[in-house]
Amino acid sequence: MTPQSDEDEVWRQIIASYNQTADDSSADQPWPDRENVPASPATDVADPEPAVPAGSGEADEAEPAEAEEDDEDHDHYIPPPPAPLPKADALTKASWLALFGGPAYLLLAALLNWSMAPWIVFTAVAAFIGGFVALVVRMGDGPPSDGWDDGAVV
Repeated sequence: MTPQSDEDEVWRQIIASYNQTADDSSADQPWPDRENVPASPATDVADPEPAVPAGSGEADEAEPAEAEEDDEDHDHYIPPPPAPLPKADALTKASWLALFGGPAYLLLAALLNWSMAPWIVFTAVAAFIGGFVALVVRMGDGPPSDGWDDGAVV
């Protein structure tokens, strides 16, 4: 027999036994006690304060509201305020202005039907390209000066 015919025979056996019920030999074995889970996890925890009977009238109405308020405070993550943006020098500010200013001027001039001399179009496109190149060159490609990234810090 070839390996292919062995596989075919196994598949035929699987298909033939598809609608048959499985023998449940594990039904006779007892369930292990370590697998039993209590009905309510809260029953395992000891209550530090005794419960007040429902009909005694001694229940304090402010206490449940206070406990609910504490739960709401602890359920939500409030992130710290973000760090301030770094101060940009004049060359970086000029690069960003050229990067967005050139195309913005061309778009505004096209929408308002301003007449554009060829030198104005050239200047706007050159400003866009120059601003992009200046930002990329100043970006740097070395590792961060404060060391390698250690991933997320919780």
